[in-house]
Amino acid sequence: MTVTEPSPGRPARRGGLWWHADFRRLWLGETVSQFGTMVSQLALPLVAILVLHASTWQVGVLVACETAAFVAVGLPAGAWVERMRFRWVLIVNDLVRAALLAWVPVAQLLGVLTIEQLYVIALATGVSTVFFDVAYQFYLPQLIDRELLVEGNAKLQASESLSQIAGPSLGGALIQALTAPYAVLVDAVSFLWSAVCVTRIEVRPPRPERSPDPNLLREIRDGLRFVLGNRILRAIAMCTSSANLFGSVISAVFYVLLARELRLSPGVIGLLTSTAAVGGLIGALVAGRFAAKVGQGPAIWMAIAVAGPCALVTPFVQRDWTLGLLAVAQIAMWMGIVVYNINQVSFRQALCPPGLLGRMNATMRFLVWGTMPFGALMGGLLGSTIGVRATLLAGAVGQSLTFLPVFLSPLRRMRELPSYAEPAGDGDPTASPLAPNGL
Repeated sequence: MTVTEPSPGRPARRGGLWWHADFRRLWLGETVSQFGTMVSQLALPLVAILVLHASTWQVGVLVACETAAFVAVGLPAGAWVERMRFRWVLIVNDLVRAALLAWVPVAQLLGVLTIEQLYVIALATGVSTVFFDVAYQFYLPQLIDRELLVEGNAKLQASESLSQIAGPSLGGALIQALTAPYAVLVDAVSFLWSAVCVTRIEVRPPRPERSPDPNLLREIRDGLRFVLGNRILRAIAMCTSSANLFGSVISAVFYVLLARELRLSPGVIGLLTSTAAVGGLIGALVAGRFAAKVGQGPAIWMAIAVAGPCALVTPFVQRDWTLGLLAVAQIAMWMGIVVYNINQVSFRQALCPPGLLGRMNATMRFLVWGTMPFGALMGGLLGSTIGVRATLLAGAVGQSLTFLPVFLSPLRRMRELPSYAEPAGDGDPTASPLAPNGL
């Protein structure tokens, strides 16, 4: 009898990934980091508004800087990371983000903090986040066996959902106790914790093998051709990118409304922000059953059609019972958004050939997230000219119409969506198994 050593990606004991030491380290590091990120996402705009007394335009620019990396490096990031050691990409970008965010309280203590520094920190942190997220998606399948991926992703998603629910409330309490600049230090420490946890992972995957003829431009072109050559994917890209555009218009002035015009405390602002995550959690629980009841295609357009008009509550909220109405609207809106996202992302993954999945995701991320900095700049400009509430109304009207591309596509009538099938012979691995213009 031959005794073999257990695979480094497989837990040695029963109980699934609870007994997988390396996964636990990754999971624990990412969970703490997610909570820290929720704190800084609330704290950075409040630093600009409450400490630096930034104008509405400047707050819009700051929000744009947070997402500008998706435009700058979103497309090539996937191809670049494929050539690197994923574990070191995670560690280095955790350390970079920790150092960047730690400068905020240090600069405030020294009395030299400026809005321009926040712009640079937001830009550089965004670039590091893009590379971290891409490497994270590649690293998990190397860390655990393929049959454990569903369990692993479920645990990671559960931590993310929990952080989105509890994180903003925690952030609001910390900002009230420590003030916004010093609350950012919590996120810096969380990234250090994540880096330490990843460093302690014992599995050391080898450097990925490079293609014999790597061509970055060709790889980017293949991803664009697959997405833009498919009628349904084009409709989804148009819907999601326009929703993110108008959502960023709203985000650019949302905290200005709550903190400056309504004069709400950071704790109340954090609590209101947390309600959105509650809706997201409900959406995650009902997405599959909703699609089974109404059909996969209708589930996509119905969910986003319901979510958009919920934003119409925001422009009219006052410091009274309408805050409760805003919380209910946020729950409903994010429930619809998550149902939409789960169903359209699942469709994209099922349709795409395995060898093109990374480039397809990078292309979609570029197309749908690339509108966010422009929306934030638009929100800041409108907020400083026509006013905060008028800007919120314009963004809400725009969001109410974003369902049209998917409603006017074949998705409206498709109870079951097409999926990829291996070609019988050698074929173009970047081509859709379905005729691009036939969808």
